[in-house]
Amino acid sequence: MSVGRILLFLLVVVGIIGGVHFIVWARLVRDVEMPAPWGRVLTAAIVALGCLIPASFFLVRFASRGVAAPILWVVYVWLGFLFFLFFTIVPSEIVRAVARLAVTPPDPERRLFLSRAFAAAVGVTSLGAGVAALFGGLRKVGVRDVTVPLAKLPPALRGYTIVQLTDVHVGPTIGKAFIDDLVARVNALSPDLVAITGDLVDGSVRDLAPCVAGLADLKARDGVFFVTGNHEYYSGAEAWIAHLTALGIRVLRNERVPLRGDAGFDLAGVDDASASMDVGAALADRDPSRLLVLLAHQPKAIVEAALHRIDLQLSGHTHGGQLWPWNYLVKLDQPYVAGLHRHDGGAQIYVSRGTGYWGPPMRLGAPAEITRIELVAAPA
Repeated sequence: MSVGRILLFLLVVVGIIGGVHFIVWARLVRDVEMPAPWGRVLTAAIVALGCLIPASFFLVRFASRGVAAPILWVVYVWLGFLFFLFFTIVPSEIVRAVARLAVTPPDPERRLFLSRAFAAAVGVTSLGAGVAALFGGLRKVGVRDVTVPLAKLPPALRGYTIVQLTDVHVGPTIGKAFIDDLVARVNALSPDLVAITGDLVDGSVRDLAPCVAGLADLKARDGVFFVTGNHEYYSGAEAWIAHLTALGIRVLRNERVPLRGDAGFDLAGVDDASASMDVGAALADRDPSRLLVLLAHQPKAIVEAALHRIDLQLSGHTHGGQLWPWNYLVKLDQPYVAGLHRHDGGAQIYVSRGTGYWGPPMRLGAPAEITRIELVAAPA
């Protein structure tokens, strides 16, 4: 990316961040005529938090993880609360507009009363949603059991278990302790196969190698497999592919491998859709009578994969929306947001809500999961 495009991107981001912060300040401080000194204190806090966000872009790139992490905790938590503030202010603006139309001529005292009432409602609602989301993001990740009936499942594979991990986002706020606990819990499930479907990291191998070292201890009868997500390409994909391979994890790059011999199934994996995804290459010359499971980070890969008559696709990327109501916007980009679905042509897809989180350490309406998938025979 050229310097000019980077500067343009930064200007757009700063403009959006500044605009959102201005709206929050105007509705919660200016319009309610906050008495001194609280008005000045809140104004200073909003300005400082707003400035920290673009500053964090440089902090992530140039500061060590130890230096950046405490500041980024503050930035990401504020971003989460800012999300709820903005999405609460937007509908309140409609109500405010209707209320103003009902008062003719305008009454300054009534207008101030309404401004304070709406500010209180926005503040309480956003605070409540933010606290609930923090609890949801920081609590222990649950194991989600999913049963998938498959018509072509060989009898010897009935009850076969795949543990799917995805969107862990090891980085400034998720580190070694999280990974070590995750590895211990996955191993306790005694899976036949572990599938990591992308967005494992947010940072370089240099900074995060110690955090992910525990992945070398993952155990599964048929191995541990990985496909890239879009965030690997932000973090140095080739270096991560080499590092994960050194940890004993098989990285599938637009390719297919047979498992369990003639009585088994094929496992395929593709690079992320934002990079060099090639479903055709991964599925070329396959035996269509043989069960095939595809690992693809983004659910949208199912559109092409279904044309190749795959049986099951495992994906992530969406986080299930992570923060309600963002899931409705995710639906505009991806055909499926979370859960097990049957696509056109009989292919099935399971979309995990993710094992970690991205950005704010928050989840609302979309709990994180370690997914234990059991393959069973489809009813006759």
